[in-house]
Amino acid sequence: MPRHIDGNDTRDPGAAEGPRWGERGTAGATIAAGLTYEAVTHHYGDVPSVRDLSLEIAPGEVLCLLGHSGCGKTTLMRVAAGIERQTSGRVLINGREVAGPNVFLPPERRGVGLMFQDYALFPHMTIGENVMFGLTNMPKQDREKIARAALSRVGLADYASDYPHALSGGEQQRVALARAMAPRPGILLMDEPFSGLDRRLRDRVREETLTILRETRATCIIVTHDPEEAMRLGDKIALMRGGRLVQHGTAGELYNTPVDAFVARFFSEVNLIEGVAADATRVDTALGPVVGAGFAPGLKVDVCIRPQGILLDTPENGPVQARIMAKRFVGEVDLVTLIVDGLDEPLHARLRAGSPWRVGNDVSVSTDPKDVLVFPAGTAHLK
Repeated sequence: MPRHIDGNDTRDPGAAEGPRWGERGTAGATIAAGLTYEAVTHHYGDVPSVRDLSLEIAPGEVLCLLGHSGCGKTTLMRVAAGIERQTSGRVLINGREVAGPNVFLPPERRGVGLMFQDYALFPHMTIGENVMFGLTNMPKQDREKIARAALSRVGLADYASDYPHALSGGEQQRVALARAMAPRPGILLMDEPFSGLDRRLRDRVREETLTILRETRATCIIVTHDPEEAMRLGDKIALMRGGRLVQHGTAGELYNTPVDAFVARFFSEVNLIEGVAADATRVDTALGPVVGAGFAPGLKVDVCIRPQGILLDTPENGPVQARIMAKRFVGEVDLVTLIVDGLDEPLHARLRAGSPWRVGNDVSVSTDPKDVLVFPAGTAHLK
């Protein structure tokens, strides 16, 4: 078990084993730190915001903490930084306890960098001064050198004498990133860092940010509510709901093998229909039988079918009949809405653009097994 550190112990908890937090590696890179949550619970008053959550982030890993607003993801990040103190459980950095029943290391001693949603740049300071703000206990000449290097890394070395108001939103975001990275934190925490940017700029800045993170090799947690962003940026994704960790894994794992219908619906649009298990391998639905292993005969289940898994054919080629009620061209695909015999809700299909079907056509409907997911009934709620 890690040694406890009380408030009077001034030793760096990372000194006994592994790198010191924020220690520089070769080529100006940070030596990344691992971060572990052990059974962490947090309350705001009597209201729980994080519930018995355990999670491990490997050194150098980019983790996207994903979930709806109010699910606890920002609180979890603030607990790691030391801005919030958990009600119970432990937080460890490089295997050393920084917050627990008998230990609480203040934020400035954790080697954790923070980048806030609104960037929090000081308007009365130059860009260079903003980046130098977090650099302490060193001569001014060294602070200026580190700040220049950080700005150069984000492509803004020529703007050191300017003020934040003179920069675009994307440039301000890069300044905030440079400021967070300048002290070489072993862990970088980013709270919705791209939410204030328009879509076209957001895509470019995300790619630039990911490149910088790879170069500096810092461990990073990015808080987001956007599943596409999480899939594009994260080595791993931790999806939260109601203060709990629902699923943790790679983007492919969460998309292809979701643990419940909530996860399936979070990462893609689905048609949700009812089904009943016929035997240990088959589920009967209004669209015909689908594969559903491990359910007891007669058990009600939720069947999630991704729109690209809805297959259309001429009426005589299938027993399930439907009529096309709407069709919309959206670039590479056609979005088709169908009314299906036996279903109360319309069915949505995603077809290759230029499909021959027209509004009013009668068709038969089947499903592609790779886009069908079956879960116990009642796991599909989104809050």
